Amino acid sequence: MLLEVIATTLQDALRAEAGGANRIELVANLQLGGLTPEIELVKQIISVVNIPVHVMIRPHARSFHMSEDDIATMIDTIQGAEQAGASALVFGVLTPEKKIDRHNLEILLAATSLPVTFHRAFDEIEEQADALPMLMSYKQIQSVLTSGGSASVLHAVEQIRLLKALTRDSHLNILPGGGLTLDSLSSFVQATGVHNVHLGTAVRENGSVSGMVEEEKVRKARTILDGIIQVNPERGGGHT
Repeated sequence: MLLEVIATTLQDALRAEAGGANRIELVANLQLGGLTPEIELVKQIISVVNIPVHVMIRPHARSFHMSEDDIATMIDTIQGAEQAGASALVFGVLTPEKKIDRHNLEILLAATSLPVTFHRAFDEIEEQADALPMLMSYKQIQSVLTSGGSASVLHAVEQIRLLKALTRDSHLNILPGGGLTLDSLSSFVQATGVHNVHLGTAVRENGSVSGMVEEEKVRKARTILDGIIQVNPERGGGHT
């Protein structure tokens, strides 16, 4: 069971790793849903942790529709993150009609050799099941971070089950996130059959976007997920 934890600082990253996270999603401005972090912070964290660091590439929070200037900024950041040693990148682009912006997506994919997670821009797409095959057509896109189109992934159990079923025989992971809590983690994983989870406020002080990651909460999440594997050994076979 892969556990991804959001980090915004060096201390977050160190605590996430110490608590048993498998990888970090590094962002800035978590209050805005996560924006591009400073490259110096990317370098600093990569130099001290031993788990993969996935770097958010999102220049603003106005929308997921990006202008030509936005795309140019994203390409510069992509190249900087790759040079800094990022293990993967996290981005997504939509048209004004909230469809996947295939043209700009391909420009961004061509700018890097790194694996990519298509982020929660996916949750603004009305027909997620129809959009999924386009993402599956790109081997470089290895995960889709989603709350199933709901404000909280806890309200989208059936949708997550559907998305997971649609990607079962593909290289693409469904990475559920947004609204998970430590109390709901076990029942959600068992109800959806997912092999990966993405935690943010669930492992932060006071469950707040402004709180620091707490090592003990990460460790509790790790213990919960490991307990599911012990009960259901076949659940450990998900791709990472």
